[in-house]
Amino acid sequence: MISRTFGLATGLFAAVAGTQLPEFAQQYRQRLGGAIDELKIVMQRFDADASAAGLDREEALKRLAGSSDGFTARHGTSMAQVTVRLERLEDQQRAFREAGPLNRLVVFAQAADPDLTRNTWEDFEPATPVTAESFTIGGLAFFAGYGFISAFAKPFHRRRRSAAATRA
Repeated sequence: MISRTFGLATGLFAAVAGTQLPEFAQQYRQRLGGAIDELKIVMQRFDADASAAGLDREEALKRLAGSSDGFTARHGTSMAQVTVRLERLEDQQRAFREAGPLNRLVVFAQAADPDLTRNTWEDFEPATPVTAESFTIGGLAFFAGYGFISAFAKPFHRRRRSAAATRA
C-alpha cells in the first residue's frame, strides 16, 4: 500500500516535472522570435546605411572587413556574424513552425542556440501548459516515475509476503 502511494506520488511529481520541458521550449521559442525581430531591425539599419553609400550588404561587409582601421574591420566582422546568426535563428524558427508538437522538442534539442537557452533558463518561470506535447510528455513521465518506484519496490513486496507466509 505504501509503495503504491509512493509510486503514485512519484509519478505525479514526474508528470509535473516532465511538462516543464515543453514549457521551457515554448518560452525559448518566444525569446527566439524576439531575437529575430531585433536582429532584423539591426540588419535593416545596416542595409539602409549601406544603400545610402551606394552599396549592398555584401559590398558593405567587405568594405568594413577590408578596412585598415582596426575598429572598422572588427565592426565588419561583427556585422557579418550578426548576418549569420540571424539566418541561423530564422532557420530554427522555420523548423519549429514546420515541426509537429512533439517534434518541436526534437528541433529544440538538436539546434538550440546556447545564448538564447541560457537567457531563457535565467528567466524561466515554471508553468503547466495544456498542450498536446505537455500532456504526452507528462503522461510518459508519470508512467516512468510510477514504473520506476513499482519496479524498485517489487522485490521488497515478495520478501514481506514470503516472510508473512512462513509465520503462518
